[in-house]
Amino acid sequence: MDRAATATKIAALIEPFNKKGVAISDGSTFAGDLEFDSLTVMDFVAAIEDEFDIIITMNQQAEIETYGQLIDAVVRLQG
Repeated sequence: MDRAATATKIAALIEPFNKKGVAISDGSTFAGDLEFDSLTVMDFVAAIEDEFDIIITMNQQAEIETYGQLIDAVVRLQG
């Protein structure tokens, strides 16, 4: 799956977690812009893993701070 298709799927998955209706861009941060707490991050990561049939390790999660970084990571993990 290419980056654009992956971004579209992730955008749909993020909607229920985007409680404040923040406009999402590649530079949007999960902790700052979206104000995700640790439980929200865990739930969101689980949704991503289920949708794309991938595993995002704790080390990988620690390196992903923005929406764009998440898209790139998911594309890489899909091969």
